[in-house]
Amino acid sequence: MANAMIPLVEPHLTHRAPPAHGADVLSARIRKRILGAEPAFVLDIDLALAPGFTIVFGPSGAGKTTLLDSIAGLQRPDMGRIAIGGTIFFDSERGVQMPVEQRGVGYVLQDLALFPHMTAEKNVAYALAGLSRQERLQRTAAMLESFRIAHLSARKPGEISGGERQRVALARSLVPGPRVLLLDEPLAGLDAGTKSKIVDDLRAWNGEHRIPIVYVTHHRDEVFALGERVIVLENGRMVAQGTPHEVMTAPRQEMVAQLVGFENIFEAVVRVAEEHRGTMTCRIADSQVELETPLVRAEIGSHLRIGIRAGDILLATVEPYGLSARNVIPGRVVSLEQRDIMVSARVDCGVEMEVQLTLAARDALQLQPGTEVWLIVKTYSCHLMAR
Repeated sequence: MANAMIPLVEPHLTHRAPPAHGADVLSARIRKRILGAEPAFVLDIDLALAPGFTIVFGPSGAGKTTLLDSIAGLQRPDMGRIAIGGTIFFDSERGVQMPVEQRGVGYVLQDLALFPHMTAEKNVAYALAGLSRQERLQRTAAMLESFRIAHLSARKPGEISGGERQRVALARSLVPGPRVLLLDEPLAGLDAGTKSKIVDDLRAWNGEHRIPIVYVTHHRDEVFALGERVIVLENGRMVAQGTPHEVMTAPRQEMVAQLVGFENIFEAVVRVAEEHRGTMTCRIADSQVELETPLVRAEIGSHLRIGIRAGDILLATVEPYGLSARNVIPGRVVSLEQRDIMVSARVDCGVEMEVQLTLAARDALQLQPGTEVWLIVKTYSCHLMAR
């Protein structure tokens, strides 16, 4: 139980007032061998996390949860140092390993670990053991109100929805006034509307308190909704960092591109650079397909990768004329697959590309396997990445 939410074992937290604006920076220099991974790898990162949201993004097994567990004190790094402000959580050189219950860390996992026999009010108040009854009631009531669940105070977890249970879990982790908040996929499994409302409440709370919040997710929408900064982990190492726009919209590594939804990634060779236009022409490897792309620092003949989102490609059944888009590529539909309200079309144009369409567009174009089409790709929809 304690492994799921740190305030459950932190009675000392209840003696501290909530943090003031402008809390301290969380620094984490961690080296730890990841046991059980195939292949085995080492989490080896050095981070400075300012107050506000830092999104940790990456594939399963990248070391995200190990990072959070190390900050919380649930795992001990092999070496390194973890501190917030002047408070040292862990220092391998000095032999410091602060106990979990003294760190002032709130931690919410996907498994919320709410007490099923307790009401929402009592679940939240549990994190305030040690305070007077009056102060527990006041702080609990204020937190329930903040997360818009005051009307559920007398209900047990089994009597409320999944989104409401998430709000109770978040309220319980925040009511002691933690110095750091760790969230490991806390909104997984919720519908978009419920998720959006909880995201709004988290953002509002963060605007008032400004503590470091480390938020692990696999969902792009949460990255853009919450993230002030994003770091991407792969095999225990940080491979990208920056704002959501920098990391998610224009990735420079193929792994990041695949993770954030670039369905089409091709090996290519630089053919021509047109500096006056700010563009260059690249040929996709083993094909005659050429694409105009944004200009980057690359020699003629050099190799790179081009990523294109399936949703950024337009499709026509009549050859288009007079377009500003420079890339118009003939092809033939290979297959069509309906995915919920969207359709994925595979098109052979010398290389195979995936295109996403609405159901209405598929029907209006009367698409079927074998239909001749033209793909329209804008220059700035072609994202260039290092090999």
